[in-house]
Amino acid sequence: MSIFTGKRILLGVSGSIAAYKAADLASKLAQGAAQVTVILTAGAEKFISALTFQSVTGQRAYTDADLWAGEAHVLHVGLARGADLFVIGPCTAHTMAKLAHGEADNLLTITALAAACPLLLAPAMDGGMWGHPATQANLRTLQERGVLLAGPVEGHLASGMSGAGRMLEPAELLGYVRLALGREGKLAGRRVVVTAGGTQEPVDPVRVLTNRSSGKQGFALAQAALDAGALVTLIATPTTSALALPVGARHIRVGTAREMLAAVLGEGLHADALLMAAAVADFSVAEAAPNKLKKREGLPEIKLVLAPDVLAAVAGASAEGSGPKVVVGFAAETRDLLENASEKLESKRLSFIAANDISTPDAGFGADTNRVTLLFADGRTEALPLMSKAEVAEAIIEHVATLLEA
Repeated sequence: MSIFTGKRILLGVSGSIAAYKAADLASKLAQGAAQVTVILTAGAEKFISALTFQSVTGQRAYTDADLWAGEAHVLHVGLARGADLFVIGPCTAHTMAKLAHGEADNLLTITALAAACPLLLAPAMDGGMWGHPATQANLRTLQERGVLLAGPVEGHLASGMSGAGRMLEPAELLGYVRLALGREGKLAGRRVVVTAGGTQEPVDPVRVLTNRSSGKQGFALAQAALDAGALVTLIATPTTSALALPVGARHIRVGTAREMLAAVLGEGLHADALLMAAAVADFSVAEAAPNKLKKREGLPEIKLVLAPDVLAAVAGASAEGSGPKVVVGFAAETRDLLENASEKLESKRLSFIAANDISTPDAGFGADTNRVTLLFADGRTEALPLMSKAEVAEAIIEHVATLLEA
């Protein structure tokens, strides 16, 4: 189930050309099954209409005209009641100043005063306005009150100049919304380390031995852990470079199995849970060539050696009492799926393992869906149907949370 399902989100839109991004954000939230109520300032109406938001959310959008229309007893209180999150984006310097000083002269700011839910601001303004001491003082005041901030970033501005003040793109802002909604989740305060992607073992300065892992399942696990409130460290390889990093995750980039081992031992042993979704090489090159191998020099002889066994090292540390409380492994197999997964579950002393047959086109490397069977240390098994990798990740995180509670 999406983190947005059933959530009531207020979206405030103030007077900026970036208001078009708010329409995209509202659409994405609605597609995620959130109930989105939009409030536009008079300035915002100069750039975009309430009808646009009603069209993408299926909900009525409100303007200052509604504040005095008499359709509700106390409109701003009704809008604020029961909201899970109040997002204001774009948030102009003017609106930020009003919020900092408690001014309530329009429907957006009066609703913000009435709201008891977290407030997330996505500023949008020219660089000089963003850097002005008055704006920065207002920002400090709001952050001292616990207001959350998403952006701004550097980039091309409406003035034609470049600098800090550009509103985040909707896809990234959506990550901040997820982070805010998940703060009180089942894994709140827990430290979770996730590995993702396929390691690369150098043959020479140009070539590597690697595998087909895209890292999609590992990134989905990191996002699901963030949605549950965890403090997430994502250890990822270069094969994941096409994927957007989940907002809020601490990112460590590694290349080889040896680098993966060092990162996992440095981060994972102090975590509450370790999710080893990365496809770590079984073999590495004994000695990589210092220069690019040339065809004219003939067929090279490449000697392979066993790569470090990351899960075995974690199991050894856990046996000594210094490992994570929950360790989840993955078994990507082309034959004897359950037999191979069971052997790995036992030999690596895992809490449970997710086994999938990568020879099927809908559950292999690079696919957006997966079909896994979960095998637990206590002998239980759970076969999940074909799901999106996000749904698989949510199911795995539910089991991680249950084990940690126990």
